[in-house]
Amino acid sequence: MASRRLGREQALQALYSMEIGHREPADVLADVIGDAVDAPHRTFVRELVLGTLEYRQEADRIVGPLLEGWALERLPTIDRLLLQMGTYELLQCAGTPAAVAINEAVELAKRFSTEDSGRFINGVLSAVAKTGGEADAQA
Repeated sequence: MASRRLGREQALQALYSMEIGHREPADVLADVIGDAVDAPHRTFVRELVLGTLEYRQEADRIVGPLLEGWALERLPTIDRLLLQMGTYELLQCAGTPAAVAINEAVELAKRFSTEDSGRFINGVLSAVAKTGGEADAQA
């Protein structure tokens, strides 16, 4: 059975491929997860990707006010995608503990983004978790 960490990594790869390559979700998901892994893993990755895409505008609305001097469109692509995916997982995936969603996003940021991204992602997603997605209740 593939790990959830691998699933999140594959979801990030899929989201990045769609963002940069302007590809369709079904095509990207077929390339990223194919049928080489078990069905629960494929389902997890598919739900994470499609859920993030569906929730991204709401995630941007929630995260925007928490950026303190940054604009979403100026963030590195990986950071923006991780904030969207992390916000989706925090607020829409009841089965994932907040600490796990934040930690996984931080680890992906450390691995795939800039030197400071892990700390940045941690701070923003911690604020999202603390406010429960209410942008007006900034921490």
